[in-house]
Amino acid sequence: MLEKPPGKLNAGDERIAQLLSWTPWLSFVLVTLPLPIVFLVLFLAAGTTDSAAIYLLLSFVSMGLGLVVGLVILILFLLYRRRWHGRLRDRLAADGIIAAEVPWFASELSSEERKTWAELKATNPLLADAYCETLAARLTATRIIARARGETLRIERQINRTRNIRGVDTNSLLNDLMADRRSSEGLRKEATVHLSEAKARLQTIEAAANRTLSHTETDSMLRRLAASQEQFPLALEIASLEQEALLELGQSQPGPKSGKLTQSEDALDSLER
Repeated sequence: MLEKPPGKLNAGDERIAQLLSWTPWLSFVLVTLPLPIVFLVLFLAAGTTDSAAIYLLLSFVSMGLGLVVGLVILILFLLYRRRWHGRLRDRLAADGIIAAEVPWFASELSSEERKTWAELKATNPLLADAYCETLAARLTATRIIARARGETLRIERQINRTRNIRGVDTNSLLNDLMADRRSSEGLRKEATVHLSEAKARLQTIEAAANRTLSHTETDSMLRRLAASQEQFPLALEIASLEQEALLELGQSQPGPKSGKLTQSEDALDSLER
């Protein structure tokens, strides 16, 4: 049977993650509620006042104890889940983080990165994929820098301990340690360059997405504005027709002023109808 290579996600990891997502809360409910409910049912079914009082007291006591024990179990489960997720992320990052594994590193993303990624997934899937791949590169570079920094500190402590040794020639060991420190520093600097490139790429993708959204919204607004300008406002059109009707009536039927007004009102009523 072929085993899953280290650093890769398998179906068992997904099942455990799903199980750990609801197990802490279910355990809290199962520890806290059953006994109080049982004593409450006995309280309602009690035939005498004394037994009812005892069951009610036991219900409150069991509720308090259940809350304490349930909180302890909940905290232990949450700590275990956090530790398990940390180990899983370390295993996935051992051979580099890929785009498909980025959701498991959501806790290591900034709030701005999570927000931008969610918006891109909703508006532009292609840019969202590119953004996710760049996030994977950024996370990998960040972890390499942290590991190289820790390795450098460890080597420096070992160099200091070696220098404190007296009576033994430690020049060869010191030379090896100094070479290791230079190698670690070189790795950190290279990872820093990659980190800067990944951050610049993230900003480029975000700017492209904002530019696309801005152009789309602007084009839509311009189309609506052009359509509204092409259509002559209805109120002005009605007023113009009324004015033309009045002029035509005044020119075709001269007469007393009252007659003109009556004919104009009739024309207006017919236009309104």
